[in-house]
Amino acid sequence: MNNSAPRIAPREGIIDEVKAAIGDAFVEAKHAAYEDSITVRRESIVEVLRTLRDSFAYQQLMEIAGVDYPQRVERFDVVYHMLSVTKNHRIRVRVTTDEEKPVPSVTGLFPVAGWLEREVFDLYGVLFEGNNDLRRILTDYGFRGHPFRKDFPLSGYVEMRYSEEQKRVVYEPVRLAQDFRAFDFMSPWEGAEYVLPGDEKVQGEAPGAPTPAKAGETKK
Repeated sequence: MNNSAPRIAPREGIIDEVKAAIGDAFVEAKHAAYEDSITVRRESIVEVLRTLRDSFAYQQLMEIAGVDYPQRVERFDVVYHMLSVTKNHRIRVRVTTDEEKPVPSVTGLFPVAGWLEREVFDLYGVLFEGNNDLRRILTDYGFRGHPFRKDFPLSGYVEMRYSEEQKRVVYEPVRLAQDFRAFDFMSPWEGAEYVLPGDEKVQGEAPGAPTPAKAGETKK
């Protein structure tokens, strides 16, 4: 089946060229779904991104994302999404770390990284060495924990809101809109034990109920 989504323009040989340029910083590479990704050593991330910017025309840092794999020793991936405007190509650069080992900040290369690193710190707890403004950015003041970690508890925390009645900021126990994310991923049409509104008609009419007239039997 054809996919109408735009594909990233191919850049033949880019992985081999980058691998040769960054040397020992290279760990592994993968090409999947028309996208190129490389994993590099954590301590080399600044020089790797500098090389991509200055030697391979990846001018823009579009995003920094976090991923949590609790079963690993270095449980976090920090993923940098780079865009070449002139080559119309994107490449992902990945490093790994844990709760204690800091990742070198790339704010000296891309000022926008200041905000992006704060997001990853706030949501995952990843530390960035050299970011002089590493504060929370998405969670409330005084929030404890990092909500995008897979083992983050969903109860026992408080949330902040402005109270019109008290004319001040108040903290209250978290009220989860969903039932602790306890999804069974079961379609209601495939074995659910509850009955959806209207499905009771499948069982037919109760004994003694009048039989609905067919279209040809309707009196005019």
